[in-house]
Amino acid sequence: MDIQTEKGLREALSYLESGNPDEAKKVLDTILMYNLESKELILSGKYCLFWSDALLRLSDIEDSYERGERLLAEWKNFLDFIRQQQETYENAVYAACRGVFRLALYNYTRLLDERIPAQKAEILRKCGICYKKLGEFDNAKMCLSEANSLTAGQAAVIAELADCYALCGDDKAAKVLFREAFFLDFKKIDLVFLDSELIRCLIEKTAEKGYSGELLNAWIPVYGVLWGVFNMKRNMKSQEIGRLKQEIYALENEQKDPSRATEILTPRLINMYFWLIDYCQAQNDSKLINETLLKIKILDTTVYNLYVK
Repeated sequence: MDIQTEKGLREALSYLESGNPDEAKKVLDTILMYNLESKELILSGKYCLFWSDALLRLSDIEDSYERGERLLAEWKNFLDFIRQQQETYENAVYAACRGVFRLALYNYTRLLDERIPAQKAEILRKCGICYKKLGEFDNAKMCLSEANSLTAGQAAVIAELADCYALCGDDKAAKVLFREAFFLDFKKIDLVFLDSELIRCLIEKTAEKGYSGELLNAWIPVYGVLWGVFNMKRNMKSQEIGRLKQEIYALENEQKDPSRATEILTPRLINMYFWLIDYCQAQNDSKLINETLLKIKILDTTVYNLYVK
């Protein structure tokens, strides 16, 4: 690639990074005429066309929250689009990422005067995601921490906060928070926006076992424990243990009923058993530990063998 072409490509990516794929495409079309076989230019052009079409579909949406939501949804579509291509140009993907999340952040920050706690917490969570994607981790943690203070115990918020800590190199805090988030409500965690190597490796290794969708989310905390990723534990309060035992009892009854039993119950129960065993170890309750281990063995012998080895 000659110097002029490189200069043109940098200009195009700068437009894409600023959220202006139309101008980026104009620059690319000009230099592509003289470099018809350049993979970087061809892929960058495809990405620009994708985002030009996506932003055009958003042009009639006036509500800032809906625009932000649609931008995040289009980002997921873009990731699917990239996976369908034989090759990827990371510099252009990075530029598109910054452009999209800058636009989304602009829309979400316009709504931060929201007074209803639950709604403001969700807006702050989305701001946190955008800041995280832009590499502004301090701002991301500030937004996510505020969201957590407004509506404590939200798995989606805690998972994003854990991701921030992992990206900042604080694996200890990240592991505690990730395990907490998947325990609270694995269904509410959007894996797409989690970027740290700590969690991405766990997600990918678990997915290699053939799991996807909610079932993947359900098995992640189980393998997180088995593979030593979620190896940071916290002490549970007596009230929490009471609720945990009630949940286990309810799920065990579901498991016994053929009309209600589903494959997702197995990882849910196993993860709860892991938490119960942690508590029992702290209390030196060997009888309940052995009873719970037997239940794990009956549910899944492979998991049992990995857990006790």
